Amino acid sequence: MGANSRPAAVAGLFYPAEPQALQALIAQSLAGAAPGGAAAAPKLLLVPHAGYVYSGAVAGHAYARLAAARSRIRRVVLLGPTHRVAVRGLAAPRAAAFDTPLGRVAIDRAALAQLADLPQVQFNDAAHAQEHSLEVQLPFLQRVLGDFTLVPLAVGDASAVEVAQVIERLWGGDETLIVISSDLSHYLPYAQAQAVDRATVERILQLDPALDHQQACGATPLAGALLAARAHRLAPRLLDLRNSGDTAGDRARVVGYCAIAFEAGP
Repeated sequence: MGANSRPAAVAGLFYPAEPQALQALIAQSLAGAAPGGAAAAPKLLLVPHAGYVYSGAVAGHAYARLAAARSRIRRVVLLGPTHRVAVRGLAAPRAAAFDTPLGRVAIDRAALAQLADLPQVQFNDAAHAQEHSLEVQLPFLQRVLGDFTLVPLAVGDASAVEVAQVIERLWGGDETLIVISSDLSHYLPYAQAQAVDRATVERILQLDPALDHQQACGATPLAGALLAARAHRLAPRLLDLRNSGDTAGDRARVVGYCAIAFEAGP
């Protein structure tokens, strides 16, 4: 689209490139989930980032919780792991917007400017150019929220404390949603994956940041988010836990997915 926007890199691969087909698939994923109703929307979501045929239905359980907050959430802070480019710390884009088949999402440049003095944050467009962990969340967010600005951060080699410090800067109020993009175990046999992923989820539900990348590929951004969730007394709620053997794949080697909402405590 524009010279200063990041074009969609995985449309047609991880999700449909044709807007109507994409809207239909997202609608199907959301329809299978219980809506949030009048309950307060979560402050933080943990969602998977595989192809939609594999993990879209799981992600739908998380995104359906935002329906009641459509008019309130104006900014999304989105963190996911880097898969293709090695990064020290957290990488922010220089682009003014990210494009998807559903349109353009403006980057909140003012929010990124608030991170300028943090040594763990760098500007690195290469880290974002082909990264799917952030991009696959955008069509869901466009569908459920409509208009919002985005603070996308690709997380590489960083400590949980470094990530938590960035999240704290961007925490904001009810207008800000934080989304962590991570799958769970990778390529284990079905029954073994179920056991490993259940143990990982139990740790997440205890707000325990001691996670490794065999348990969750986004363990680094997730660990930082769990520290922040603990500091803000958020209460985690498991919405869905499945793997690719349950959705669209064989059961010999599966990838685990979960959807967890973190809500303000009483």
